[in-house]
Parts: sequence; C-alpha cells; structure tokens
Amino acid sequence: MSQVPFSTEWLNRFQDPYAVLGLSVTADDRRVLKRYREIAKLLHPDGYVGADAEVRNLATQLFAKIVGPAYQKLKQDKGRAENLAMLRFRVRRSMRETPLEPKSALALELMGTQPSNIDVFYEQAIARLAETQFIPLERFDSATLQLEELNLVYLRLKMGEPIIREKRTGLVSSPPVQAHPKVAFVEKKEAEAEAIDYAERHFNRAQSYAQNANWASATRELKDALKINANRSNYHALLAIAYLKQDLPTMARVHCRQALKLNPKDTLALKYASKLGVDVEASSTGKGTSAAKSSDKSAKASPGGGLFSFLGKRH
Repeated sequence: MSQVPFSTEWLNRFQDPYAVLGLSVTADDRRVLKRYREIAKLLHPDGYVGADAEVRNLATQLFAKIVGPAYQKLKQDKGRAENLAMLRFRVRRSMRETPLEPKSALALELMGTQPSNIDVFYEQAIARLAETQFIPLERFDSATLQLEELNLVYLRLKMGEPIIREKRTGLVSSPPVQAHPKVAFVEKKEAEAEAIDYAERHFNRAQSYAQNANWASATRELKDALKINANRSNYHALLAIAYLKQDLPTMARVHCRQALKLNPKDTLALKYASKLGVDVEASSTGKGTSAAKSSDKSAKASPGGGLFSFLGKRH
C-alpha cells in the first residue's frame, strides 16, 4: 500500500466509515471518539521519528485523507444514521443484483454463525481486525476491506430487524422510518419490560464472553446491564466472578455482597462467597424477593451449558 499515491480511485475503495475506523455498526459516539483517539495516537508523527520519510508521509496522509473524514461522518447521531442507511442500501441492492459472497474467512464464518451468536461473534471479529488494522500501516488496506465485508454480512443477516445501537443507558433499537409519524404512549410497565430486555441482552453477551474467558469484555457488558437494571442478583454475581478472574478481589467482594443482598439464595454468589471472604449472613439483609425470583429464572434459562460452565476459565 505504501506505493499507492492516494488517488481518487484508491480512496473510493473505502466507502464505509465504520470500517475505516475499525468499528461495528452498533458503535455509539463514545466508542467512535475513543477509537478515533486511538488511531490518532497510532498515526501521530512522534511515533515515526525513526522511520523513513515515505512511511511518515503514509501515516500523515492516512489520517488526513481517510481517518479524519470518516470520523466527521460518524461523530454525530445524524451522520451515523445516514451512513448506516447507505450501508443497508448497498446490502439491499446487492441482494437484488448479485448475491453477497464474502471472501474473508471471518465474514464466511459469520455467515454460518447461529442466529443467537451472531452479535457476539460479529463484535469479537471486528475487535480482532481493529487491533492490527494499522500495524503495520500496509495492513490498513486489507484489514479495512475485511471490516467492511463483516459489516455488510452482519447487516445482511440482520435484514428486517432493527439494528441495536449503543447508548449511554444501554442498547436501544434504531427508530423505524415512518411516512406518517405517530405519537406512541407507552405505559410505564411496558417501558420497564423493554429496559429489562436490553439489560438481559447485555447479560447474555457477558455470559458468552465468560464462556470464552474474555473477562474484560464480560465486565464491560455486565456494567452496561447494571446501568439499566441494578436489581438483578445474577448480574452482580457474574460481575463478581469477572473481577475475581482479573485479580480484582475488592471489586469482586462488593458485587458478591450486593448479589446476596438482592438474593440470599443466589447460587453463584454463595459458591464464591467464602473464597472472597464475604459474610453470607451479613450480606443477606436485603428484601430482593422479586429480583431474586427474576434472577433465578434468568439463570435457569441461560444458554451455553449452564451458569457454571465458564468458571474454570481464567484468561
């Protein structure tokens, strides 16, 4: 790629700003900004002091002509919505004209993934490619095209479903476009049920990460789940284990105690209470009856071989 003079033809190959920044199409403004700063640091001239002029110029041009414009397209909600709509249009057009035939191994694997695992596999695949997207710089071309292919395959698999995009309060569905907007009056109970569903989505993802011993990602999902619903003992219990697996016993104890406060019979919290030095009787002072029933039900319904199938995995 170092021989490419940044011609218009070459620049036009990168039409997906999400792929340029190494992001999934569910990314919110915080993740967009965080990734932009990571890339800015990677491509900063200070990092190429000992490199030859050609490499320094390549880094500068990549940032100025590709990364910067991509960030401008995605930094606001309106821009993200417009670019997501464009990607969806490309998918619909390809379905009419020629079938989508992915070439990269990850995109092919995503095509064959079970529906229940699509979201987790997709996010993990994006993260894996993004890690080395600019290392070395010559890898940007192939990695970005693979990222774009992943995004298109994901949107193809999700055709007909609302894309779940991140928000500060968790995951929310992208609003459907209506010719005649209607004012919807949602009852409080219905709104709460919807929020619990989104919290459960985070929890299910956390369980999948935990089964693969990806404790950092499991922690992130559980923290997002607790932002939506902090009264689920199984969320706190699994977060306690995630912290323990990352050698953070203090945080683990905090959430183990909270789990037992919400549900004195929480199986996972009880299993690890003694190991964490948590006094079960002292912790079990809460009145979380409904939360306990809900957590027990969620734990029994959890897929993937049961609640304890991942506890032997550390990293």
